[in-house]
Amino acid sequence: MERRAFRSAVLVLLFAVPALSLSPSAYAADDAAALFKTKCAACHAADGSGNTETGKKLETPDLRSEEVQKQTDAQLIDVTANGKGKKMPAYKGKLTDDQIKQLVGYIRGIGKKK
Repeated sequence: MERRAFRSAVLVLLFAVPALSLSPSAYAADDAAALFKTKCAACHAADGSGNTETGKKLETPDLRSEEVQKQTDAQLIDVTANGKGKKMPAYKGKLTDDQIKQLVGYIRGIGKKK
């Protein structure tokens, strides 16, 4: 009987430990990437460059640029939440505050990749 319990415990550990090794920040990064792809990439492009047909028409800024990256998180949150002019839609009420913060973190990440 003890041997069965030991084998069961080992099997649980073999399957549970890899799942636990994914930190919450890894999940958040995946969520932010998915959000960016569905909400932002049509204008800002997958790499944040703004190099899409729509992005070019709207003169979408390169999110990787120094001009964008030097803005504070609060400024980027404000633009994402409240929009900017007729070109940038407001996502307040469409996304949660946490999702908007995740997007700002994602934008910071793509700025480092340039």
